[in-house]
Amino acid sequence: MLTKIEKISPLSAFAINNIKSSENSSMDFLSFREKLSLANIGHPQKRKEWKAARLAIKNTLDNLELPYPGFYKDQHGKSHSMDGAGHVSLTHHGDWAAAIFHKDMPVGIDLESVREKTVPLGPKYLDPLEIDFLGKDPLLYTMAWSVKESIFKCQGKKGISLRQNIILAPFTTNDKIVNGKIHGSDFSDHYYQVVVHSENDMVLTYTVW
Repeated sequence: MLTKIEKISPLSAFAINNIKSSENSSMDFLSFREKLSLANIGHPQKRKEWKAARLAIKNTLDNLELPYPGFYKDQHGKSHSMDGAGHVSLTHHGDWAAAIFHKDMPVGIDLESVREKTVPLGPKYLDPLEIDFLGKDPLLYTMAWSVKESIFKCQGKKGISLRQNIILAPFTTNDKIVNGKIHGSDFSDHYYQVVVHSENDMVLTYTVW
């Protein structure tokens, strides 16, 4: 997967950063509150991941010609801008971090590496009907996991089960859009279209609701 910044629309963009190459980048743009948060992260790898995700959202905002307001997490673990404007989602996995921003609508983004273990773990996060159409392909299972994670992050509340509450329509490895919905909860009948980017052994998904 390559470092990139991509505008989705005049209101939205996403960015992907390599964590290793971001390690020595300036973080002067951070808010005072964020600088305190960074100073309190003791684990070196966690610091790198945190910095790379903030750089990704900074790149996203620069692409949209918007100022960087600083971000914080609520009690559900969802990120918000400190000025209350727009919607953001951050993610990191392996050597990569990514972020998405939309001026008006909730968003979710996720990164995953394609791994064989996603297949035997399938019953933990997949409905039996989903397992039927996914077969035994690790790429399909990774796509399903990532799509559900993006939907989960977009809706932004705890108490939603990937297996019981988020249901995906059948899809193949060639599909660039996967349809899903939340059911059986207070967020029932929320429908999502999730964009899928697959490159080498990495899967990136995002959704705007």
